[in-house]
Amino acid sequence: MMTGRRLQALCLVLVMLSSSVAAPASAQTPDPKQPSVDNPHMHFWGTSQMDQCWTHFDEEGNDGSAQDGYGEKEFTGNGEQVDVDFTCRIQSGETFKNNMYLDANSSIVIELEFQIQHTDCSDTQECQDLTLTLFKGTTPVAMDSFPQIGGSDADENLRWEIPVAENMTSWNKSGEEPAIQIEFSKPGYSDPFTGCFAVLCGGWFRFYYSDYSNDTVVQALFPVVNLTDEGPRDGDGGLGGAVGDSLPGFGLAAGLGALAMAAIASSRREE
Repeated sequence: MMTGRRLQALCLVLVMLSSSVAAPASAQTPDPKQPSVDNPHMHFWGTSQMDQCWTHFDEEGNDGSAQDGYGEKEFTGNGEQVDVDFTCRIQSGETFKNNMYLDANSSIVIELEFQIQHTDCSDTQECQDLTLTLFKGTTPVAMDSFPQIGGSDADENLRWEIPVAENMTSWNKSGEEPAIQIEFSKPGYSDPFTGCFAVLCGGWFRFYYSDYSNDTVVQALFPVVNLTDEGPRDGDGGLGGAVGDSLPGFGLAAGLGALAMAAIASSRREE
């Protein structure tokens, strides 16, 4: 009887050890399309017609994106308005598997590349400078305009630094993934004399994707932190309410450990 109880206790201890080692190992398998401390850069992809734009965190994941590395809309009418409004969202099927947490003392850094051809605005024309809006799910959390971008056929880089505010430290999975809306509206060139036969009319809007060239930086840096580093701690120094996300397999290991200790104690009493 004593030998059987000792064997039972030993088996429980072995199961406990194997579960506490195997569970974290499997949970740490990296997914290149998911954000993490070691993978904090969100990349931009889309079609050549710029009718679709999507994002994820894998810099090599350009499947389905334009072969030329950019999307473009042309506006060829005489004086036609160069007008765009589109949003880049997390790729379908690649929503966050875990909540994303950001360093409250850092900044989100968005770097994009554009080529925008248009002419100057007049008092009678509607105009909107290049405007970016960062969404947390469906909620806008930051917006800024960049009047210096556009007006020539040269590539232009935009860098937008957004200090992490209180409402940006936590991004819930499957509902609060980041999205970036891009808006622009200014008149294209016109020629009232030759009807656009001798000069360029209209304009275009080009948006570069993350794989365009090694010299082009198109990405959004999120200062991702582990919940174990930044999460609230309870009175015993543990993570309050966050054991499931931060310590995979911990609950199972603790339960098996308790059973093993109980079995060992029981066998000792019988001896």
